[in-house]
Amino acid sequence: MLEASNLECVRGERRLFVGVSFQLAGGEMLYLQGRNGSGKTSLLRMLCGLTPAASGEIRWRGKPIARLGDDFRSELCYLGHHNAIKEELTPLENILSTARLAEEPLDEDAALDALELVGLRGREDLACRYLSQGQKRRAALARLVHEKRALWVLDEPYVALDKAATELVAGLVGAHLQRGGLAVLTTHQTVAIPAGAVRELSLSADAATQHRP
Repeated sequence: MLEASNLECVRGERRLFVGVSFQLAGGEMLYLQGRNGSGKTSLLRMLCGLTPAASGEIRWRGKPIARLGDDFRSELCYLGHHNAIKEELTPLENILSTARLAEEPLDEDAALDALELVGLRGREDLACRYLSQGQKRRAALARLVHEKRALWVLDEPYVALDKAATELVAGLVGAHLQRGGLAVLTTHQTVAIPAGAVRELSLSADAATQHRP
């Protein structure tokens, strides 16, 4: 279970949000909403332990993530707004490198299958610097095909994707929820997730509003 209690985010002299609280159990997803500058990315980074909260606490499986360290990170898959791929490497090299860094078993055949699924067949050996923005996003998202970590935190996963690729990613998130995983994501697009319980949370400087659609 992922639990946030009374989180507050302050940047400089500006308070982006306050009073953010929620609980997610296995099979549930939190859809994070808010205008640009409302602190969506900051909240995602807090949930990953990358940015400290001004106040409040985040717990994973009942324990504060600050105390869990690598035990928490080993169960976390974070995909930020930027693709986090190395431009000089090919899509195949990137996905294999990401798996090695995460100490996850992934052979070349499985990596090629993932790249084919996301529409990069024929470009798996081309340096990422030569890919379009949509293709680079696909290369980054290919890691989700075989991703088994329990908590997915995704910042604008559908950016630069066409309709078919967007539906594919939504399907991958849905399959993850069906397996009992948890997901937190933010997006400006309305995309149906085919499985799992979906909650919504809207950020504001005064309060956070949570409801079920």
